[in-house]
Amino acid sequence: MDRRAFLLRVGVGVLASSLPVAIAACTPEATQPTTQQTTEPTPSTAGAFTAVGTIQDLDKTGFIQDKKFAAGPLLVVRDPSDKTKLLAFNATCTHKGCVVDWSDQSKGFLCPCHATEFKADGSVAKGPATQPLAKFAVKTEGNSILVSAS
Repeated sequence: MDRRAFLLRVGVGVLASSLPVAIAACTPEATQPTTQQTTEPTPSTAGAFTAVGTIQDLDKTGFIQDKKFAAGPLLVVRDPSDKTKLLAFNATCTHKGCVVDWSDQSKGFLCPCHATEFKADGSVAKGPATQPLAKFAVKTEGNSILVSAS
């Protein structure tokens, strides 16, 4: 057998042996990931409440912070005008997107980036921000604090 015939047979053999792999890779079952359906609710479900902390945690630190909350960074505080009520806000400053902090001294939210101040109700006390903080629904069940991402 000459060199040309040998290379032709090797080339055809390589092509033929890789054909089943190429066909299998192109089937719909291989291109679509399989998913398992669950019956458990997820935190991102509209209207669902997610546990973010306890009343003891809130009373100990003065606030509950969750930077990984489904709808963005979260701050939960007691309403300074009515200590029986809880307030929950998206902690993203509406000016440039920095994460605000709760100030127990001023009873409001302070942005560390550009000095915007928000009142305890989320409204702007001092700019440069012009829009209030987004508010979330919050409730308690027993000792747990629950916040809705919608």
